[in-house]
Amino acid sequence: MTTEVIRQDDVVIRFAGDSGDGMQITGNQFTDTTAKVGNDLATFPDFPSEIRAPAGTRPGVSGFQIHFSSSEIFTPGDGPDVLVAMNPAALVVNIGDLKPGGVVVVNTGSFTDKDLEKAKCATNPLEDGTLNGYRVIEIDINARVEEALKDSPLTKKDVLRCKNFYTLGLMYWLFSRPMEPTLDWLAAKFKGKQELIDANQTALKAGYASGDIHEMFQGRYEVAPRSDSQPGMYRNIMGNEALALGLAAGAHLAELELFLGSYPITPATDILQHLAKLKNHGVVTMQMEDEIAGICTALGGSFAGKLGVTTTSGPGLALKGEAIGLAVMTELPLVIVDVQRAGPSTGMPTKVEQADLLQSVYGRNSEAPVPVLACSHPGDAFDCAVEACRIAVEYMTPVILLSDNYIANGAEPWLLPDL
Repeated sequence: MTTEVIRQDDVVIRFAGDSGDGMQITGNQFTDTTAKVGNDLATFPDFPSEIRAPAGTRPGVSGFQIHFSSSEIFTPGDGPDVLVAMNPAALVVNIGDLKPGGVVVVNTGSFTDKDLEKAKCATNPLEDGTLNGYRVIEIDINARVEEALKDSPLTKKDVLRCKNFYTLGLMYWLFSRPMEPTLDWLAAKFKGKQELIDANQTALKAGYASGDIHEMFQGRYEVAPRSDSQPGMYRNIMGNEALALGLAAGAHLAELELFLGSYPITPATDILQHLAKLKNHGVVTMQMEDEIAGICTALGGSFAGKLGVTTTSGPGLALKGEAIGLAVMTELPLVIVDVQRAGPSTGMPTKVEQADLLQSVYGRNSEAPVPVLACSHPGDAFDCAVEACRIAVEYMTPVILLSDNYIANGAEPWLLPDL
């Protein structure tokens, strides 16, 4: 049977499931493969608090949305065209965002009475009319993964942990993506653990094959590669990584070593982790015991002749105000990166808001003006970091660089710059 190919200009997919269902890995792998195909893309990972909610509950739902296109795009999209729901909680939390007539892929294997009770569903949303107006694809992914891995030496619990790769394989088939990048990634990720490599690769291939075997969809979708991209070498990059590379590049262009003094705080911690890997490239990092110690050590680094950098989020920026004023008084170069989170006070570490502008401009006693920059997307974070370093060194001043949780954890294809 010949499968119909439906050509689309752009598509928005949202993967949603429990925190332990691997939705972030699934989304990241789909993103990396889509970048290799040549589409423009933007992503939005949405995950609960690091203190994991009970499995199967609504607060524990983790999501990953990707918008990919054959032309330039600027956002991860509003409502998804396709929703992949791994359990009842994921379905009821996200179904309101799905576009009218959209596709819902549901893992019916996780819709037992116990699962419905955990999600506080009085009735089964597969049967009560909740999905009227959508194209519903019901698949018992749990059973299909168990069938595909029936000869695996893994326990049943570990077998079911492979269901995200079965789902990923099915989405690769549906949107005409190659499996090879993920097969290679699995081989590298689980090097030395052949049973895990075999199980996850088998699940991925089984999901891909099921698209043809079970004829669940009216056809396959194809989103052509972007044709107006600038020539050059591209890579997929997330905002925090772009900030880290930009800070290192900015210090290098200023012919200074970079010194990062920082206290871990979501969603800025990844910058510290990325820079810690660059110790052979003129970067020194020091993890401090609190926010004030972080900025004071960075300021000490600047006093010693390096380019001082500190990273934080809104609550930490409030604590750093006095030391920023000291940097203004002493006319020392300093870059303060504020990856904004939602809410006042301690706020909500994994949620998005852009509300620290007034604090950045005015949040210090007396007169202590500083330049404030803000990046607009993950790739722009690199350029803004380089520019923040340039301003700090040229004008001997602290500079505040604003990002946010969406930019920090979002990803897009990035043209490697010629510096």
